[in-house]
Amino acid sequence: MCPLQLDKVGDVYLHVGRVNISPIDHVCNLGVTLDSLLTMKQHADTVTHSCFYQMRQLRSVRRSLTFDALHTLVHALINSKVDYCNVVLYGAPAYAVWHLQAVLNAAARLITGTRLNEHITPVLRDTLHWLPVTQHTDYKIALMTYNCVHGTSPAYFHGICRSVASVEGRAMLRSGNYGELIEPQTRGKRYGPRSFRVAASFVWNNLPRHLRNNDISREQLARDLKTFLFALAYSSEAPLRTSA
Repeated sequence: MCPLQLDKVGDVYLHVGRVNISPIDHVCNLGVTLDSLLTMKQHADTVTHSCFYQMRQLRSVRRSLTFDALHTLVHALINSKVDYCNVVLYGAPAYAVWHLQAVLNAAARLITGTRLNEHITPVLRDTLHWLPVTQHTDYKIALMTYNCVHGTSPAYFHGICRSVASVEGRAMLRSGNYGELIEPQTRGKRYGPRSFRVAASFVWNNLPRHLRNNDISREQLARDLKTFLFALAYSSEAPLRTSA
């Protein structure tokens, strides 16, 4: 709901027994902080503060750790927090994604000892082989979409992704032969495109044709998909999508 619509709602209170429950502007669910406008700013701030705290602790013992040990600790304590439920960042405002990317940049500097006045992109690309936050979000969505297409997803995902080939009268279209999915129409542009039903079809349809092949295994997709997104992220080509 946009801010103008929220202002029309006014104060809403829920009465449970003798207790009055008032609304709040954000709530934490399964480790993800959701705000009333779905800007994901609160979530990004929470993850950022937690990750930088862990990096300060690691920095104090950095000289006592080998490169591999430090790399493993950063993955366990920092990368795992940034990657956790990162699908909710799809279509989020750029500043939320930028904060989390800043965490990965700082973590890369911690591991490799790269100074602040040195470019971090070559380190992310050539030394650590890390995907940027935006491309890693697309990576997760594409793998989840693969599970939906091949019927290996949880029951509550069944029927969300429909292939063009499964629609009567469209099976012989070029899009049906290329393994594309039907892209649902949305009434709004702020939140509708961020739903998994829409995001899954958009990300999937923008993948190369060989990655949408029905015969490809999930392991092969995961490997080739990272290669594709990695090249896309660190090349001069346009990104798979841009944040709102």
